[in-house]
Amino acid sequence: MTLRHRLYQWLDHRHPSLASRLVDLSIMALISLNVIAVIFESVPEYEQAYRSWFAAFEFVSVFLFALEYCLRVWCCVENPAFSHPLWGRLRYMGTPMALVDLLAFLPSMLVWFGLSLDTRFLRVLRLIRIFKLTRYSDALDLLLAVIRREVSAFVSAVFIMLIIIIFAASGIYLVEHDAQPEAFGSIPKAIWWATVTLTTVGYGDVVPVTVWGKVFGVLITIAGVGMAAMPAGILASGFSTELQKRREKYRLKLRQALADGVISRAEYEALRAAREELGLEEEEAALLLDEEKSLVQREKALTCPHCGRRFSPSQLQDTPSGRE
Repeated sequence: MTLRHRLYQWLDHRHPSLASRLVDLSIMALISLNVIAVIFESVPEYEQAYRSWFAAFEFVSVFLFALEYCLRVWCCVENPAFSHPLWGRLRYMGTPMALVDLLAFLPSMLVWFGLSLDTRFLRVLRLIRIFKLTRYSDALDLLLAVIRREVSAFVSAVFIMLIIIIFAASGIYLVEHDAQPEAFGSIPKAIWWATVTLTTVGYGDVVPVTVWGKVFGVLITIAGVGMAAMPAGILASGFSTELQKRREKYRLKLRQALADGVISRAEYEALRAAREELGLEEEEAALLLDEEKSLVQREKALTCPHCGRRFSPSQLQDTPSGRE
């Protein structure tokens, strides 16, 4: 095994080993400490008292994140999807996670080399490092997969909500602009009230005072309950569909492994890797395995052991188990 392949296995959490676990935990701890440091660094008292410590920690973090990125780019050719020495690495560098890895250290490094950036803006950019945790979280990976697949539904929901917001702003402007010209003197001003009402936030800083304004506000509030539930419904449906799709993928791999009736060591390792890649729990995978084993045994019982042909219903009735 070459050094590059060994490093690839250590950096890829889908190849579990003690070294890989230690690398994963170290990177996750570094990311978490960076987020905590950014939060406390925004407090002026802490920033002034521990400025040198924050600077030293940022220097070490940028160095480690840059080293991790370079090693991932170097080792990515061990993945069959990026096997080409040049184009494979370029394709890998264009993947979302590789871009997140790059943005984790590049802004700070550019500032060190003379680029002028507002400190607060740079601090917010450093929070991008938290997205590196998606590599190690099955739940976040599942959420991103659902969002990617349901993006058209989300766009449609946002479009419908914008239409209703404009309608609500126009309606409240019509009935309230004379009574409260400072709050509802124009449709753009009324958009604020329409948005916080339809999203069921309701800050209460601006409220209708006329009778018709209150009636209209009640109707818009009721409509807002349904509008707020729409994205949640899309997410819930997307989660259910994505989980079912992943179960079916794992079930297909189980059927392929059980084709000869026995799961070999290599097939077991492949199934374990597939389970981790699909984000399935061990208990769920075990239940699917039991179901497939039952189906295989049933299929064997319905198949002639000599010719391999499936018994017909009439043949099954003639067997001792089929007689009353």
